[in-house]
Amino acid sequence: MSTDPFGTERLRAAVLRAWADSPTRFTEDTNTENDLRVGGYRDRLFVELAQNAADAALAAGDRGTLRVSIVDGELRFANTGAPLDARGVESLASLRASGKGEETVGRFGVGFAAVLTVSAEPRIVSATGGVAFSAERTRAEAERAGDVPVLRLPWPVADDEPPVPDGFTTEVRLPLREGVDGQALLADLKNDIGDLLLTLPWLQSVEVEGGVWRRSDLGDGVVELASPDGSEHWQVRRGEVVWAVPLDGSGSPRPLGDDVLHAPTPTDDELSLPARLIATLPIEPSRRRALPGPELTAALKNAAREYVDLVCSLPGKERLALVPGAGFPRSTVDGTLREAILENLSDSPWLPAQAGDDLPGRQARVLSVDVPGLAPLLADLVPGLLSLSGVDLRTVGARSISPAEAVELLTGAQREPSWWRSLYDVLLPALEAHDLTKDDLGALPVPMSDGRTLPGVRDALLVGGSAELLELLSDVDIIGLRLVHPAAAHPLLERLGAKHAEASDLLEADALSAAVERSVEDVRSGLDGMALAGAVLRLIAEVGDEAPEWAGALALPSEDGWRRADELVLPTSPLGDIFDPEVFEEDGALSVLDEEFAEDWPVATLVAAGVLDSFAIITDDEPLEPGHGLPEEHEWWDSRERPPSRVLAVRDLDLVGDDAWPEALRLLAARPETWRALTEPGGHTGWWLARYALLDGRAPLDWRMPEASALAGLYDVVPDSGLGKEILLAAGVRTELGADAEDVEDLLERLGDPERKVSPGLASRAHAALAEYTVDVPAPDRVRAADGSAVDARDAVVLDVPWFAAVLVPERMVVSASGAAALAELLDLPVASGLDAKVTEDGEYVPWTELSALRLAADQLGVELPEGGVLLHEALTVTFEDEEHEVAWWSDGRLHAADTPEGLGRAFAWATGRWADRHVLTALLDDPSPSVLLN
Repeated sequence: MSTDPFGTERLRAAVLRAWADSPTRFTEDTNTENDLRVGGYRDRLFVELAQNAADAALAAGDRGTLRVSIVDGELRFANTGAPLDARGVESLASLRASGKGEETVGRFGVGFAAVLTVSAEPRIVSATGGVAFSAERTRAEAERAGDVPVLRLPWPVADDEPPVPDGFTTEVRLPLREGVDGQALLADLKNDIGDLLLTLPWLQSVEVEGGVWRRSDLGDGVVELASPDGSEHWQVRRGEVVWAVPLDGSGSPRPLGDDVLHAPTPTDDELSLPARLIATLPIEPSRRRALPGPELTAALKNAAREYVDLVCSLPGKERLALVPGAGFPRSTVDGTLREAILENLSDSPWLPAQAGDDLPGRQARVLSVDVPGLAPLLADLVPGLLSLSGVDLRTVGARSISPAEAVELLTGAQREPSWWRSLYDVLLPALEAHDLTKDDLGALPVPMSDGRTLPGVRDALLVGGSAELLELLSDVDIIGLRLVHPAAAHPLLERLGAKHAEASDLLEADALSAAVERSVEDVRSGLDGMALAGAVLRLIAEVGDEAPEWAGALALPSEDGWRRADELVLPTSPLGDIFDPEVFEEDGALSVLDEEFAEDWPVATLVAAGVLDSFAIITDDEPLEPGHGLPEEHEWWDSRERPPSRVLAVRDLDLVGDDAWPEALRLLAARPETWRALTEPGGHTGWWLARYALLDGRAPLDWRMPEASALAGLYDVVPDSGLGKEILLAAGVRTELGADAEDVEDLLERLGDPERKVSPGLASRAHAALAEYTVDVPAPDRVRAADGSAVDARDAVVLDVPWFAAVLVPERMVVSASGAAALAELLDLPVASGLDAKVTEDGEYVPWTELSALRLAADQLGVELPEGGVLLHEALTVTFEDEEHEVAWWSDGRLHAADTPEGLGRAFAWATGRWADRHVLTALLDDPSPSVLLN
């Protein structure tokens, strides 16, 4: 084997001749090497030797290994791959030329000068031979002192040079300069190995002091860098340049933000990009910075275009991490790259769209607030919407959409209620997390049960209740009633202001009552009323069969079309047989509820809505005036001395058939609510029935109870109709004489009826009852006289003072137990006291105190004698209507009495106001013994 396999003697001879031929050449070489050592290749020892190792691996076609160690005070770099050759030695010994090929990064080029920073006696030992450089031998050969160009003169290594370590092909051996700390160099190297492996793909592993750093390609551009302390992953994109970004433990990008340009080894050009750029770029001779010029500008713009490929190699949601951040560029290269990258991200597709292909930044829209799940729901409503949210992409031309703007885009959208509920599911967590505000969602569309979708939750009602109710309400179209569709009901709407409405709340809604009020008209104009009918009835059922008053206007199907609920009778109701058949004729007051419809609902619910199963009740706790729709209501009202404190009455009594009253009364008595109305003191129902119900063709007031014999003659016994006593009494059948003001004419007619046999006492009591009322009625033609006969009113006189009874015949006198004057005015008859009658002779005046028999009688009765006295007549006569009449007593302003027990007894009873005791006084005057008083 040649001791100089690389021809180093020839290379040395050529250099020495050059130095001899041009003395300045030596100085130039010395200065150039010094510049490289202290300038361009300062701190680049490991980088340059790693590049050489990578080039050797590339030349061999197999990924290489580099081992760094300190042996016998020497820093050694052993690598695998292609061994040293003559061309490589020539490159080593030349300061102005490199033997590297186009694909290599630095195979023994000028960068090898970096070894001079730590050693003045470097050697390279390879499987093909070795070469050494030496400052000391160069000084001796060149006969110079001081600094010399160490790498210009190569020598073969000594014969005793140890061979390359097993498993390696080449080793660089660097005896360390005095003052150089080898362990410190190794420590620095360990910090840089990761970057070297990433930058040099042909370098697979690096070994340092037993520790191994390894690079592994995991596929899809992911590179693993393993070290004794662990491992890290990078996403790498290779094209004309290499872009790489570190990944975190979950595989997501971990943007750099603080790096330098690698061209391909690190330069001093700082970058602020999220990813690392490794590219072959024009570099200044110092290899510290990129060389400005058109070539660099073109290379950087190309790198910016390929940056988009790196971005697209990441999952869509992670691409935003590679958008360059704001801030001032850290270098000219940084500014040029960042500007070009942003321009490419604006024009090239890379942003993941919610639907369809990736989008360029300028065509993208992004939700300014990250609301998970919202973007998929808005995809077909917002062209260019990204699947990413809550990010600022204005630097790449994307338009940001605020939550309020997104809500505006929803206006007019036609979606199923379940879709809106899905939207609310997404928005509620964002509202609770304060990512959204109520103002943001103020115009949020809400689907209504009637099929409309309206903006905002104002006046919206969230309906609770049974599934059947919710289904019925979903089909209802009620203007002004904003019922949220059951399938869209959601807590979010309540948070935004929608009211939670139970059935009772809905029954208080003005819009529902208005819809019910016009429901019959709507149905007759062609609208379907079944949905509203079902919904209202279900609401009534939900609240326990209680309904507002307006429910009676609800349109329901009947045998002859649609009618108000309160105009309908249940098919099974006894009212069908009680009411007059004319009531149920076409356009009659009532109709019968459709039988099939009735079978679908509980009787209690239908009745609560106003459908009649029995007689309906009208109640009003504060009746200020008539207006309840009761028959003859004003007449009843006017019959009262003062307004009633309340109204509790039965409706529709005027619809009962003439021959159905017994059954109607039984029905009224059978139900507690109607019985209470019937027996209400002074109530309308009892009042009306007494006057307008018919028992055997006549009103109850026209009949008397069998036991009311005192009324015999005036009133006939009520015929047997199978009704019990309580019902007959409640209906108004008489037990006593009493009359209301409106009954005056009837009673007068009965008293004047000559066919009636009326006792004088009954007539007197009847007259007293009539006298209690001051009413304007026609004067009767006939009146009932004291003898019980009905006489011509023209001959009758009302006996208002008792003494005239002695001169009037009974068939002329109209007698009343009380109120004679009022009776006379009612009957338009004269009173007896107004008639002309005269005492024929003056009597003898005797004081009461002088009448001993009278004093004794008064004493027995305990009556104090009054002042004054009486005119006594042996025979008292009075001239009346040209006839003389002998009387027992008289009064013409003075008191006259015949000197008889009867005369004195009546006169004294009148004088003392003890008229009721006149008969006792008469008896005592006739016989003053105590036995008379006791008997």
